[in-house]
Amino acid sequence: MRVALDFWPVLIQWPLLLEGAAWTLGLTAVATLLGSAIGIACAWTRANGPWPLRAAAGVYVELIRNTPFIVQLFFVFFGLPAAGIKLTPLTASILAMTINLGAYATEIIRAGIISTPRGQIEAAESLALSRLQVFTHIVLPPALKRVWPALVSQIIIVMLGSAVCGQISMEELSHAANLIQSRNFRAFEAYILATLVYLVLAVLVRRLLYWAGPRFVFGR
Repeated sequence: MRVALDFWPVLIQWPLLLEGAAWTLGLTAVATLLGSAIGIACAWTRANGPWPLRAAAGVYVELIRNTPFIVQLFFVFFGLPAAGIKLTPLTASILAMTINLGAYATEIIRAGIISTPRGQIEAAESLALSRLQVFTHIVLPPALKRVWPALVSQIIIVMLGSAVCGQISMEELSHAANLIQSRNFRAFEAYILATLVYLVLAVLVRRLLYWAGPRFVFGR
């Protein structure tokens, strides 16, 4: 059977693909900032916090890391309204992506924290630095530097996982591709182009994060 590819009906819908890519990047940016903050807080808690907080952070990490992202997304969007909490597709997508990234970032960052030499921490404490100062200035920057490649990879995974947010009518890239193919029935071509756009986004975001890390996150 011969398949005749015709990309033109899809390419003329490029504004939809561009808008979808922009939404995907926007979701990823917000989830990265919020998820990384959660990861840092929970990583410190699991490494140095009191046992009730360590236990709570551990339950959160294990629950999220051992359940599918789409189930988490559906729970946020379809489950929370049963408790009286109704969220828009945008808010639900950001919340689900943030919670998911936060759990994985917790373990990634914790690995960097616990690898910090004890002597380095004791030297900082001997200078009368507070525990917060020791963590933010002595422990966290080199810890992030050590785990940055792994954290960047997890951010890319979360960005690609945002494709399922189209299932709740979030207008990201996969939703745009599905809308295009529903209009012209060129599903093969639509998803080929969407795949290429995801590939380009992943490469660009990875390079951007590798460039930004040493300059804005953990220093040179």
